[in-house]
Amino acid sequence: MDNNDLVKKVLSGDKKTISKVITLVDNRDPTVNNIIDKLYPYTGRSQVVGITGPLGVGKSTLIGQMIKSWSKKGKKVAVIAIDPTSPFHGGAILGDRIRMQDCFLDENIFIRSIGTRGAYGGLSKSTDEITKVFDAAGYDIVLIETVGAGQVEVDIAKLAHTTIVVVVPGLGDVIQTIKAGMFEIPDIVVVNKSDLAGADQLVMDLETVLNLSHKKWKPPVLKTVSLKNEGIDDLIRVIEKHWNYQKEKGLLYEKETNKIREELLNLITDDLKTKILNEINKSGLLDLYTKKLISKEITPYIAKDEIIKEILKNKNIS
Repeated sequence: MDNNDLVKKVLSGDKKTISKVITLVDNRDPTVNNIIDKLYPYTGRSQVVGITGPLGVGKSTLIGQMIKSWSKKGKKVAVIAIDPTSPFHGGAILGDRIRMQDCFLDENIFIRSIGTRGAYGGLSKSTDEITKVFDAAGYDIVLIETVGAGQVEVDIAKLAHTTIVVVVPGLGDVIQTIKAGMFEIPDIVVVNKSDLAGADQLVMDLETVLNLSHKKWKPPVLKTVSLKNEGIDDLIRVIEKHWNYQKEKGLLYEKETNKIREELLNLITDDLKTKILNEINKSGLLDLYTKKLISKEITPYIAKDEIIKEILKNKNIS
């Protein structure tokens, strides 16, 4: 099947083809650029929702309830569940599929787990392109679940239209957690497992701190008990309210502009980095200056400047 056939089948919503294209994207297949180029004109329609938070807060169970609720309303929902890739054997557990297995037979739902493959910030390097595939395939909502490693997971706020941070009672000093950075990104905060002791106090603490935010949209704090399907309808309503708020204020266009600008810069940076590193390796400059550094003939910063100067002299970088 050539790329044109793949693109046509993705646009028709064929799940097997969508899965095949996502695998090509995640494996960085050489044909991917051409496929994404052909799909790109059909993107820009999906609502992207990001969910992050520490390990053990019940993100996957919460997502399972959310996507079932959306499906009942006739929405097509795609889930990109990102799992950490082992630095030792390169594999990923991909456990989110197990926790959402009762959704797999639903025609309106597509769940795909992918590994981080060494990327930081809670996402995989291929997340944005996989989002485009689902977008072009006609999914109304693309929901992205981050790794869940903690406070570094701020990249999701750049990709999602609505970012949700999930916490649970008993995490410790919530004010210190907020200061650490994760609570600078949410549009909505969810206190899951809110049937546990301390939930009401946690909600009050969060509301107090989040009300100090300079954002025009004040992130609401919602209580859920995902195992009992409690609070899910309220969460869905607030996500829709935030989406409509952004449309009314012109914020969706602003967010999309910033996202595209950053994506373009990342593509340029990655391409230039690859080309420059290839040129450095071919030139032998790395070995030369490594020896100079070992013998203390030169300092690292001077070595860096001289290598760049030599590389920029070469007009044949391609």
